[in-house]
Amino acid sequence: MTTTDTPKRSIFFLSDRTGITAETLGATLLTQFDEGSFRQSTLPFVNTTEKARSALEYIEHTGAASGLKPIIFSTTVSDEVREILREGDVVFLDLFDTFLPALEGALETKSTHREGRAHGIADEDIYESRIDAMNYALTHDDGVGENGYKNAQVILVAPSRCGKTPVCIYLAMQHGVYAANYPLTEEDLERRTLPPALQAHKDKLYGLWIDAERLHQIRSERRKGSQYAALPQVSYELRQAESLYKRHGLSYSETTNKSIEEIATMIMQDKNIRRRSF
Repeated sequence: MTTTDTPKRSIFFLSDRTGITAETLGATLLTQFDEGSFRQSTLPFVNTTEKARSALEYIEHTGAASGLKPIIFSTTVSDEVREILREGDVVFLDLFDTFLPALEGALETKSTHREGRAHGIADEDIYESRIDAMNYALTHDDGVGENGYKNAQVILVAPSRCGKTPVCIYLAMQHGVYAANYPLTEEDLERRTLPPALQAHKDKLYGLWIDAERLHQIRSERRKGSQYAALPQVSYELRQAESLYKRHGLSYSETTNKSIEEIATMIMQDKNIRRRSF
């Protein structure tokens, strides 16, 4: 059997709501193994015994087809649903089974077993602030809305296509952070000074920097063969950007192999922005 013919073990992230928590838990643990040997799927809203039996039937079918026992990462609250899944021909790993008994013992009280608490709207004011932050990020993207920089908690700066927008969106969506971003143009880099729109907000600036080969690849996917994507041009912009960061004492990070979550965490730590839970 060749490597390409080797069956992959099925991994299921199962939840009574969105499945985000199960995905986060499971995916984090799986990073410690060869991820190429897994086939991952998410099964959200498994919140009744009927849905649990249907899901288990499908999960066991995948196991029979591959010859490998499927693994379930579960964050479902229902005892009845968990009992059905636990008795299947699967490896069942459940967040609540693992941690709730110890936590109940420590707190000397029983948990509420309420569904959807992790990703429901626990506080409407906080939820609305996250929506406002998203709107802010979208209306202050790529150098737009400079007059609103006074409301920013952080302003990301970097040459084009260095990942400013996705990090701003993540900061807004996940933590309610008012994040704007400004693209450093060739004119900005040649002047060797902070762009006028940023000079009054130096304490909010944070620079991004990535490997030249990686940026060349990213730009080539957008405008292949152009001067914009040429490796010498990319290398020049990155050298100038790093020089600008150092000249003006700006915090910055090399982000080539870092996830959006890691970048966002570094920025929040540098700017002393408190994490918020929703």
